[in-house]
Amino acid sequence: MYSFMGGGLFCAGVGNILLIVSTATDYWMQYRQSSNYMHQGLWRYCTPGKCFPYSDSVAHLDATRALMILSLMACFIGIIIGIMAFIHYSSFDKFDKTFAAGILFFVSCILVFLAMAVYTGVTVNYYGKRYGNWRFSWSYIIGWVAVVLNFFSGIFFMCAYRMHECPRSVNSN
Repeated sequence: MYSFMGGGLFCAGVGNILLIVSTATDYWMQYRQSSNYMHQGLWRYCTPGKCFPYSDSVAHLDATRALMILSLMACFIGIIIGIMAFIHYSSFDKFDKTFAAGILFFVSCILVFLAMAVYTGVTVNYYGKRYGNWRFSWSYIIGWVAVVLNFFSGIFFMCAYRMHECPRSVNSN
C-alpha cells in the first residue's frame, strides 16, 4: 500500500513541477516568419530578442490558462493530502485521505487534458489553415507528459486505497 502511495506521490510531484514549467514558459508553439523563428506561450509571444505580453484577451488562451492553474491547485492539494496520508495513515469514517488524493489527481489530470485539448484544437484549426511552418514545442509536450503523470498518480492512490479497503471489507463479514 505504501509503495503505491510513494509511487503516486513521486508521479504527482514530478507532474506538478512539469505543470508549473509548462504553464510558465513561452514555448508552446514555434513558427517561422520571414526567416526568423518565433515562439509563443500562454502569457506572451516572442520574436528574436524580445518578448511581448498579449495585448488583448484571447479566449482560448484564457481558457487554457484557467484550466492549467486549476489543475496546478488540484494537484498541489492532492500532494498535501497524499503526504498526510503517507506520513500518518488514518482513515476517518467518511473521509479517506488516500481516496481524496487519488480523486484530486484524477481531477488535475482531467483539467490538464481539457486545457491541452482546447489549445490543440484552436491552434491546429487556426494555424494549420493559415500557416505552414509551425510546430508545437517543448512546453506543450511537457503539458501532455503531466497529463500522464497525474493519471498514474490517481491510479497509484486508488490502488493503495483498494489495498487498504479490501482487507477491511473481508474482516467485516
